[in-house]
Amino acid sequence: MLAQQKQHIIDLFNAALQPIIVGTDVHPTITLERPRDPAHGDIACNIAMQLAKALKKNPRELAQSLVAAVMANPSHVNVIAGADIAGPGFINLRLTAAAKQEVVKVVLQQGAAFGKSTVGEGKKVLVEFVSANPTGPLHVGHGRQGALGDAMSSLFQTQGYDVTREFYYNDAGVQIATLATSVQARAKGNKPGDTDWPESAYNGDYIADIARDFLAKKTVEASDGEPVTASGDLDDVESIRKFSVTYLRREQDLDLQAFGVKFDNYYLESSLYKDGKVNHAVETLIAAGKTYELDGALWLRTTDYGDDKDRVMKKSDGTYTYFVPDVAYHIVKWQRGFGKVINVQGSDHHGTIARVRAGLQAVDAGIPQGYPDYVLHKMVTVMKNGEEVKISKRAGSYVTVRDLIEWSSGDAVAEDGSRDLTRGRDAVRFFLISRKADTEFVFDVDLALSQSDENPVYYVQMAHARICSVLAQWDGDESTLSGVDLSLLTAPREASLMAKLAAYPDMLEHALEELGPHQVAFYLRDLAGELHSYYNAERVLVDDEALKLARLALMVATRQVLRNGMALIGISAPNRMLRDPVEVVA
Repeated sequence: MLAQQKQHIIDLFNAALQPIIVGTDVHPTITLERPRDPAHGDIACNIAMQLAKALKKNPRELAQSLVAAVMANPSHVNVIAGADIAGPGFINLRLTAAAKQEVVKVVLQQGAAFGKSTVGEGKKVLVEFVSANPTGPLHVGHGRQGALGDAMSSLFQTQGYDVTREFYYNDAGVQIATLATSVQARAKGNKPGDTDWPESAYNGDYIADIARDFLAKKTVEASDGEPVTASGDLDDVESIRKFSVTYLRREQDLDLQAFGVKFDNYYLESSLYKDGKVNHAVETLIAAGKTYELDGALWLRTTDYGDDKDRVMKKSDGTYTYFVPDVAYHIVKWQRGFGKVINVQGSDHHGTIARVRAGLQAVDAGIPQGYPDYVLHKMVTVMKNGEEVKISKRAGSYVTVRDLIEWSSGDAVAEDGSRDLTRGRDAVRFFLISRKADTEFVFDVDLALSQSDENPVYYVQMAHARICSVLAQWDGDESTLSGVDLSLLTAPREASLMAKLAAYPDMLEHALEELGPHQVAFYLRDLAGELHSYYNAERVLVDDEALKLARLALMVATRQVLRNGMALIGISAPNRMLRDPVEVVA
C-alpha cells in the first residue's frame, strides 16, 4: 500500500491503543506487513501479541478490542474494508477497492518521482566501486562492482541523499612497476615465452598495443587527467610508466562508457603519497602510541580493535603495506564530509576490513566504529556455448567487461551502421545485480542472447514494450487518463498488479537498508510477471469506454514504474522488441 495509507492505518491503531495504554509505561510501535497468504487479507498486524504480556491481557481479546475501536473510527472507511482476527491474536486487514486503486492516480501524478523520498536530504554518501588497478582491462569482477555500485548509488539518490560515485586508482606500488617492465620488454621485441620475458609480466595483447603506441610517441589522455605523450625512449622507465597508466586508464574509461557507468570523482593513490597523507597518518598513529617496532618493521596494534593479530604497517625495507594508504584514504573521505561511505569490492578484500577500521579508530579523529561499510561480492563464472570461459585474448588471463558486453550484444547494429552494444550492456548490468553480492553467480551468455521468458532482461523489457504497443493501438492522449474513473478496476489480476505497483516505494526503502540492489531486479521481474499475467487474462481495449480508459490508466502507471526501476539499475526501456536494435526511450 502507499505510504500515506500505511500511516493512516498506523494512526488508527495508535488512537485505538491510547485508552488501553494510558497510565502505563508501554510505548507501542505499530508495524504492518503483507501476509504470506493473500487469502488472509492485504495487511497483517501483530501489535496485540506484542503488547499482551506488558498489558497483562489475553492477546486475542486485546486484538478484538483494537479491531472494534479501529472499525468504530469513521475515518477507517477510506482505507479499511474489513478486519479479522486469526490464531492467537493476528489482525488481518482488507483494504478498500478505492485504496488499492489510489496507486494508479499517484503514479500518474508523480511520474519519475514515484518511489522517491527526502529521508536522506542533507546527508552525503560516498560509494567507491570498481577501483581497478590501471594494469589491464576491466574484468567481470569489476563489472559486478560497477553494476552493484552504480545501482546502489541510484538507490541512495531515490531517498534524497547527496551521492558521490568515486573511483580509487591504485596507481602506485609493485603492480605498476610490473606494468612498466612488461611494456618495456614488449617494446624491446620480447614476448611471452621468450627467455628474456619477465616471469611476473602481464601477458595480454594489450601490453603489445601499449608498447607499439609508446614507440610511436603517441599522446593519450584519461577522462580526468592531463595528456601524456610517450617519449619513445626504451630506457626511460618513468615515461613508460606514466604513458602505460594513462593508456590503461583511458581504456578503462571506454569500458565504463560502454557499460553506462559514470563517476563523479577519481582519486589517485599516488596523490596520498605526493600530498603527505600517508606519512601524516603513520605519524599520527605513532604519536598516539598505537604502533611498535619489531624485527625492523613498524606494527599497528590492530588487536586493540578486534583484529585477530597485529599488522605490519612498514616493512623492514621501508615500504608500506597495502592497507596503510587505505587508512589514509579513508581519513580523507571522513575529512571531506562523508559520514556514510560504502566500498564495493571483491570478497578477496575481506581481510582488509578489520585493518582499515582499526587504523581509523586508532587515529582518534572521531570516526565512528564500523566506518566504512563494505559490500563484498563473490566471483562470476562466465558460460558461453555451454562451456566455461576462463581467459580472454584481450586480457590474456581473464574475461573482460567489454568481452561480456560484446558477446551479449549479438549482431545488433545501430542506425549509423556501428555495432549497437545496448542489448549487451542491459544484459550485463541486469544479470550482475540479479543476485545478492555475497553469492557466486554464473553469467550465461547464451541466456543473455535468448529472446524468451527465460531471459529476465527480455522478460522485463517485453512488459514495457507490450504496454507501449497497447497505447500505440489506442493512439489517444495519455494526459487525459489522470482523471478517469478507476473504480472499475476490480478484476483479480488488476488488484494484484496495483498491489505490486504500490509495493515499489517500500521495496526501494528495504533495498537501501540492506544495501541490496538485487531487490530491484527481483521486483522488476515480479512486476513484469504481473503485467504479463494481466495482459493474458484481460483485454485492455474493450468496447466499454469507461473501463477501457481505466485499464489504459493502469497500463500507463505500470509502464512508469517499470521505467523508474529500469532507469535505477541502468537498463533501457524499449518501445518494441526486435531482433534488430530496439528503439530506446531516452
